[in-house]
Amino acid sequence: MIITLLLLIIGSYLLGNILTATIISNLFYKEKISGLGSGNPGARNVGRVFGKTAFIATFIGDALKGVLAVLTVRWLGLEPTIEVIALLAVMLGHIYPVFFRFRGGQGISTFIGGLLALNPLVFIVFVCIFVIIYLFIRSFTIAGLSAITLVPIIIVFYSIGTGQFIVASLISVLLLFVHKDDLKEKFLKEGSE
Repeated sequence: MIITLLLLIIGSYLLGNILTATIISNLFYKEKISGLGSGNPGARNVGRVFGKTAFIATFIGDALKGVLAVLTVRWLGLEPTIEVIALLAVMLGHIYPVFFRFRGGQGISTFIGGLLALNPLVFIVFVCIFVIIYLFIRSFTIAGLSAITLVPIIIVFYSIGTGQFIVASLISVLLLFVHKDDLKEKFLKEGSE
């Protein structure tokens, strides 16, 4: 069991190292995304640089990594907590890819795909919370991160399990940490207005 868990974690992490943005920018645009826009190999930067189609393709590709990691665990018939551990591992691989000097994307697309695969009901509540907060705040960043922060609470509300709550909390902390500069920029901008 321990060996299986380790292999799943390592495999999920390595899966996360496959950066859709890098593949799309190299293959279709013959440019390195790391040198364009913000340099971030994620859907948002690809969208800014290459347009809506590139954004959608990158988002789907990164989201599928989360889906694949979760569904692999389910296919193996392992406990639900390991599904969330696999999601955390694939997100770490996406955010801190060893093959790209630990400079990856910000993990939102992979998280969204993984959450949908984990529990569609929790995903729907997550989306509803995002939409409600966005309608009041009009900021994708704050609405998204607020909804992500509430995911562990949603999991508790649906009595999904303590293990999943703990790992989901780690995922929320990870995403808040990765987006700390975005949050600072957003609040500084609003404070200066």
